[in-house]
Amino acid sequence: KGFEHLIDACAELARRGLDFTCEIIGDGPLRDDLQTKIDMLNLSPRVSLLGSLSQEAVLEKLQAADIFALASVMDRQGASDIFPTVIIEAMAAARPVVSTRLAGISESVMHGETGLLVPPGDTIALAQALQQLIQNAELQTRYGRAGRARVEQHFRIEHTVVPLLQLLKKTAVAPAKPKAPLAGHQIAYLIDCWPDKGLPLLERELQEMKRRNLPIVPFVCELDSTADFVAIDELVQELEFLPDAMAIEAEWRANPALEQKLEQERAQEEHRASSAIFLRQARFALVLRKLLLDRRISHAHATSSRAVVCALILQSIADLTISATIEPHSALPQNWILVALRRCKGGRLSDRRLLKGLGKTFLFDRAAADSLPKKIVRLLEQKSEIDLTKRANFWQEWSELLLQWSRAGRDENKAQ
Repeated sequence: KGFEHLIDACAELARRGLDFTCEIIGDGPLRDDLQTKIDMLNLSPRVSLLGSLSQEAVLEKLQAADIFALASVMDRQGASDIFPTVIIEAMAAARPVVSTRLAGISESVMHGETGLLVPPGDTIALAQALQQLIQNAELQTRYGRAGRARVEQHFRIEHTVVPLLQLLKKTAVAPAKPKAPLAGHQIAYLIDCWPDKGLPLLERELQEMKRRNLPIVPFVCELDSTADFVAIDELVQELEFLPDAMAIEAEWRANPALEQKLEQERAQEEHRASSAIFLRQARFALVLRKLLLDRRISHAHATSSRAVVCALILQSIADLTISATIEPHSALPQNWILVALRRCKGGRLSDRRLLKGLGKTFLFDRAAADSLPKKIVRLLEQKSEIDLTKRANFWQEWSELLLQWSRAGRDENKAQ
């Protein structure tokens, strides 16, 4: 819940000379530590830990408050509040909300309309947001009323439960979508996020694979719900989306032994992905493992460097062969990418420097070159001595490699 950051923000407000009190409701193993922090910062007259309260008492406190604050952060295991219902309760009580831009919080709190959102863990920004509301009673009232209106418009039972029931009824009578045959050489295409502005050519790649009847199954780990899908509705129907964040988190927490194993393996790596990227992709991998095993998929292709993190974990826990496409501007360090690529059967790279020493199964990514200006393409051709004009042949060559790796992966599994 980030209570330690809220207490630090209160200390900052006290230093600025603001008159306020803060009541923290709830109990847990961190209570003694939080009380010690309050005492050390001389905040006891201002900040109180009220412990667990009944629902009625919580409602009374909300109605008596001027501002509701929830300083949510991600913990060391990458877990966080997904969609805190207490925020909806505060908005229903017509209270302005100060919280953080984390998970689904921004779906309930509209920044600058029903409250203020700050980066998780940013104590100064949190203090500034609280000060803005403490010093402006009119803004408190305006945000509070807007929050109440938003709850009535979007979060009433008839607006949430009824559509869900209708969807469940519709699904119950709809014919089940037939699964692809298990005996084939299906290939998992791991897509970190859909759509992804950083991968503008991915849509075309999927279309090229479909045109060649390649048995790929595009798994989307996270959906960008703000995107406009009008132009790509047909393609979206071909994608398979992972469950929502809450279901993914539940699966992760249900496997503590595997979580520990993955953390230990990561600790032994000389070059590592960042903790945030690793924990996010590890959660995806845990859900994907069952999906891929059920379909007897033996090869997974990562469509970006972030997805490579997921693919490497799947290689460890699901015994798959993997390949990778590395985008021009990766979020991962180059040393890590080089180590990761050596664990792949092959792949596509737009940086010709990375191709050195990787073998013939790693291709220069002509798909990326396809979107470049002609002058740059000619320059790349001169320096790399690679013909970038044979793009139709490129997609055929790529699809054949994927099939080859899939068959090899299946043969390796049979041999074991």
